[in-house]
Order: sequence, then C-alpha cells, then structure tokens
Amino acid sequence: MAEYLSLALSSFLSIDVFLGLLVGVVGGMIIGIIPGLGPSVGIALLLPISFSMSPTAALVMMTAMYTTGVYGGSITAVLCHTPGTAASAATTLDGYEMTKNGRGMEAVSVVTVASVVGGIIGAVCLILFAPALGKVSQMFSCLEYFLVACFGVLVVAGLTGDNQAKGIFSALLGLLIGCIGMDSISGVSRFTFGYLWLEDGLDSTPILIGLFSVSQVLVLVEKLKKGTGSTIVDDPAAALKGKRWEKGNAKRLAPTMLRSSIIGSFIGFIPAAGCSIAAWISYGLSKRTSKHPEEYGKGSIVGIAASEAANNAACGGAMIPLFTLGIPGSPVTAILYGALLMHGLQPGSDLFTGSKAPTTYAIFLGFLFANILMGIIGVSMARQMARVCLVPNSVLVPIIVALSCIGTYALSNNMYEVIIMLVFGLIGYLMKIYGFEPAPLVLGVVLADILESNFRRTLIMAAPKGGLIPYFFSRPIAIIILLVIIGFAMVPVLKNVLAKKQTQ
Repeated sequence: MAEYLSLALSSFLSIDVFLGLLVGVVGGMIIGIIPGLGPSVGIALLLPISFSMSPTAALVMMTAMYTTGVYGGSITAVLCHTPGTAASAATTLDGYEMTKNGRGMEAVSVVTVASVVGGIIGAVCLILFAPALGKVSQMFSCLEYFLVACFGVLVVAGLTGDNQAKGIFSALLGLLIGCIGMDSISGVSRFTFGYLWLEDGLDSTPILIGLFSVSQVLVLVEKLKKGTGSTIVDDPAAALKGKRWEKGNAKRLAPTMLRSSIIGSFIGFIPAAGCSIAAWISYGLSKRTSKHPEEYGKGSIVGIAASEAANNAACGGAMIPLFTLGIPGSPVTAILYGALLMHGLQPGSDLFTGSKAPTTYAIFLGFLFANILMGIIGVSMARQMARVCLVPNSVLVPIIVALSCIGTYALSNNMYEVIIMLVFGLIGYLMKIYGFEPAPLVLGVVLADILESNFRRTLIMAAPKGGLIPYFFSRPIAIIILLVIIGFAMVPVLKNVLAKKQTQ
C-alpha cells in the first residue's frame, strides 16, 4: 500500500489534478449552499466536463464536490435556517439558535472543524480499511438495513422537545407521508388519489426545504409585519463581536467529534443508509448520553459537532462499497459509479492492485485533501459568511425563497416539487405555532421506505428458513445491531435510576 500511496501522492504535482481538486472544493461549497441542489446535481453537471480529463483529475474533482457539498449545505442551515442538503437538517436545530444569539461566526467555525474532522476520519477509513470493510458490507442484508432504520426511529425520542406526544405524532405523520406512491414490493398505488405525479412518492428534499426554509421565511415575514425584527439577530451591533473559536471548545468537542465520525463512517458504508441518517443517529446519541440534554435545540455546539462530524464521515464510508463491490448506496454514489465506469475503472479488487491502484489511492487522497482545503477556506471566511445574519430580512427573504424554488425545481424539472415545498412550508409554519417539532416528521419521511421495504423483503427471505425468529438468530450482525439498539434505548432509563440514587 505504501508504494501505491507514494505514486498516488506524486500525481498531485500535476496541474490538472490540483485544479480538479480546487474546482471540486469551491464548486461543492457553492452548490451545497443552494437548497435542493446538493452534490448529486453538482457531480452530474461535472460529468460532461470530465470527458476530457484524466481519470485521476476527474474523480478527485467529483469526490471533492461530494464531501464539500454536504458541508456547504450546513452553512445556510446555521445562518438562515435553510439546510442546503438533507444531511444538514440536524445541524439546523442548534446552529440557527446560535446565529440568533449573535454567535453565527462561532457556529460556522464549529461546523467547519467538525466537518473536517469527520471527513478526515472517513478518508482514513477509506484509505486503510476499504477492502476489508467492503467484505463486511456484503454480510448486510435486508434485515440489517431494517434494524439500522429502527435505530434511526429511536432518535425521535431525542427530537421531541418538551412534548413527546407531539413529537411521536410528527414522526408517525412522516412515516405515513413516506408511504405515498407506488408500493416498491407489490406495485400497488397508495394515497395517490388518482394523480400520476404522486406515483413516485414524495421526495424528502422538497419536504425538508419547506419545513425548515419556507416556514422560517414565514416567521421572518411575520416579524417584519410586526416590526419586531429587521435582521435575523435581535442586536445587529453584537452579531459579529463573538470569537471564531472559544477557549476550551476543542477539549469539549473532541470526544463527540471522534465518536460521531466513527458512527458516520460505519453507517456510511451500509448501502441505503446515507449521510442524513448518520447525522440524525449521531445527534440523538449525543443528546441521550449528554450530561446537559436540555441545551440541545437551544444552541449547543456539541449538537452541531455531532451531526456535522457524522454526515461528512459518512461520505467516506459510502465510497467503500462503491469502490470495493460496485454497490452505490445513494444517488451521489450512483453517479460516481457511472463516472468510474466512464473512465475505465471497474469497481472491485482490481482497483486496489496492479496498475489501477495508484489512481484509486490518488482519488482517496484527493478526498482527504479536499476536507483539509475545505477547513482552511471555511475557517478563514467564517466572519464573512456570518455577515449573512446582518442582511435585512426584507432582502434575505426573497433571496431564500428564490433559491429554494430554483433548487427544488432542479430536482426533477417540474413544478409539482415546488408546490410540495410550499405546502410543507405552510405545514411547518403551523407546526411552529402549535408547538410541533418538524425534525421527527422529516426523519419519518426519510426512514419510511427503508423500514417498510426492507422489513417486507426480510419476511420473504425468512419464509423458506423457518420464519423470522430462526432467520434472525442465523444473522450474527443482526443480533449485534439489536443489542446496540436495546443499549441505546436503555440509556435514559439508566440515567434516571442513577439520578434517583444520587438524590437519595
């Protein structure tokens, strides 16, 4: 491996590889900021350009756009309550609260550092363990995917706020919305009311943009009408007086970032899981194990670090089954799979030996360098980016609406997606008025298809093997995941028991 890494490192002396890296990093940050676009759209736009490039330069550019696109979506999430990608939704909960309190610059810095740490750990896992972990991913079946989704459902308990009943209702509503469309197993249409455009179901991205972005726009408009808020922050004079990085943040955040990065890398290499689920699970675990869970949702830097480290680490994890087995687990990796084939790189063991190995490891190193370059740009421009909170709401509102509509329309080039976004924007606004949390609804929509389709496939696979229980006990990984779920569910119970003993 050392020989291959040395040859791979020398490829970065080439001007086309370096330019590809730079274009990927800057382009990914820009494309991620625009709601609805994200790295999948950006990489798809790069495909025609990459025809004339070397395989190394082309794939370095695309993988760089992948990780920085996820990061870019978090910038608007913390500054404008507008997640650019689904993976950034969890960051919105605490990031925007920090911005409202005049700590936008620090929020951007925490997002950047956590993303860099997560991205670097994900890249290290990709470089060192890709062949071994690729074999492990082959051991996952529908049952394991279902149990991972169940793990995600448990996160709902940590997102419900003060009223758990309302949070559970939101999650159930999200699961119901996720059932709209054609059943993937039987092919039967459900809840479409005869409309053909509902046959494919509702994409989670317009729902996400509506619930978080459009609903916040309505809140800002309401404040403008009342004359109570001309900018996001109540005191514009104090908005940029804070520091980029408070003393003690590194010590406070290091354990969370390390744990979340490992979680993100693990969830990432499970096909169909993705960055979004990794972020929510990591955020929920961080809240459940925290000594101060009441801080979450009110501007906790630990909550930001948990979600951001996980979603960027998941990017590296997602490329492990792609390069080793040719299994794309998300739309982004599906496009990358096409790019690999286009440049004559057939996923499999051959990529890690022989003449193609230097190219493969050059792509992995490019992914690593992209995260480092992303961190340098992000931290140095934290103050400039934080100035968004000083823009008058009368100017900011139409910009957010325009970008949201453009990004949503670009998903499938039809107005139905925009209508869905606006409808859920109104729903999100009403949810805020009546004290319902939008996060459980989003999580329910994301998990609905994964839960249902994999459970039903599991039942089909288990039938010839004596039923679900015998099939379950024949799957060691499934048993381990279930034990982790039980342990996760028991954490608050144990905390309550210990708290009662201390008070006695």
